[in-house]
Amino acid sequence: MSVAIDAFKSGTLGISTSIDDIVESLEFLDGWEDRYRFLIDLGRELAAMPDALKNDETIVHGCQSQVWLAAMPDADGKLYFLVDSEAHIVRGLAALVLASYNGKTPAEIQTVDFEAALAGTDLIRHISPTRGNGLRSMIAKIRMIADNAA
Repeated sequence: MSVAIDAFKSGTLGISTSIDDIVESLEFLDGWEDRYRFLIDLGRELAAMPDALKNDETIVHGCQSQVWLAAMPDADGKLYFLVDSEAHIVRGLAALVLASYNGKTPAEIQTVDFEAALAGTDLIRHISPTRGNGLRSMIAKIRMIADNAA
């Protein structure tokens, strides 16, 4: 099945949602229950990945729940990603990842410091170790895709 680049661009949070906007929202919320709810809502904004893209090539290994990540370059060489998961909170974490990496060139992807961007939220400390490993696995897969695309 062929999926057009427009599906990748529209299947994400929207190009205008930046990691800075999300971090600002997370920092504004008082407690972790509200922050988790915000992440879950953020994950709901992601479009569902077509089943044809959920395969051995797109699965992210190292995640507690099933996560799939697919990429497609546009004509300018920027990479766009689709991600899906069965777990609501993981979809929210994936939305954070997409807000950081989506629509960037392979060279730009290699310079993103995801954990530094989230440092003020203390999110990494508040998610389970297995979710933290899954988050790092998503980032590693994106960086590998970027390396291969460069």
